[in-house]
Amino acid sequence: MSRPVARVLTLLELLQSGGIRTVAELADRLDVDERTVRRYVDHLLDLDVPVESVRGRYGGYRLGSGYRMPPLMLSDDEGLAVLLGLVAGRRAGLTTTTGTASETAAAKIRRVLPERLVRRLDAVLASVAFTAPSGESAAPETAVLLSIADAVRHHRPISIRYTAAGGRRSERTLHPYGLVAHSGRWYVTGVDPEIGADRTFRLDRIDGTKTLPGSFEPPAGVDPAERLLSGLATAPYRHEVTLRIQATAEQIRTRLPAAVAIVTEPPPASGTESGTESGTDSGTEHWSRVELRVERLDWLPAVLASLDRPFVIERPGELRDLVAALADRLAQSARRSV
Repeated sequence: MSRPVARVLTLLELLQSGGIRTVAELADRLDVDERTVRRYVDHLLDLDVPVESVRGRYGGYRLGSGYRMPPLMLSDDEGLAVLLGLVAGRRAGLTTTTGTASETAAAKIRRVLPERLVRRLDAVLASVAFTAPSGESAAPETAVLLSIADAVRHHRPISIRYTAAGGRRSERTLHPYGLVAHSGRWYVTGVDPEIGADRTFRLDRIDGTKTLPGSFEPPAGVDPAERLLSGLATAPYRHEVTLRIQATAEQIRTRLPAAVAIVTEPPPASGTESGTESGTDSGTEHWSRVELRVERLDWLPAVLASLDRPFVIERPGELRDLVAALADRLAQSARRSV
């Protein structure tokens, strides 16, 4: 939005606050001269906004009696998209230097939305957790997201129509206790009452929901985002990989995030004080255990090399061969002069 247009809209907001505004006051608030204020007033008049000129010692401009801005009309999809965008942008750090801008914008939008939609959007915002973003996305249906968020918030069981990755369709009963947005996808975590076990479902694979009678008590102290990431890291895949890496969990996570690997750090050794033991930096002897389940191994050698930390491959043996092959290729490239 160009600065003149933004200032014309700011002028309109100032006039909407009521009363008579002097030209000098408006010029000061808009950071322009008085002649420019009069030109902005002419723009509003061209848009059929009834700005009245009041003469006299205390004269200035005011809005005509009874004028109101047209109501902001947003569908469920539009309202959800705007508020989620503001919240996600703030949590991802995608804000301007004015840190409150997204909060005040969200507050303005909420004030003009119907109460029915505000309650449903509140259910989404109160239920969702955010993790690291990704370029790939799979958006769920708005009706599915809103209904599940309401069930999460009010602890109501639901029935879902679900299509698995292989195309098999089924109808499930779920006690949902959390919504998670991760890597461009939405997930619902909950308990399957028929088997008494935790389950996670992708919302974009749910094509219908129904709220069931009754209520349930969600498990205490459960973090839906942590439960999802742990589930993704332990899902069945072709290869099970176990490593020991001479690094802290924080260092390892820079290349192997929680959704990919489970990192277990050793307990502090007895006699350790302030991060040192026998005068040796604890980081030099800090070996963490790393477990992964992956479909392919070919990408792992480069990741391990990028960590630039000593490591031991416990399994599988095939990964040792791939690491050795990468080392040979790097050595050959290093010796090549042309």
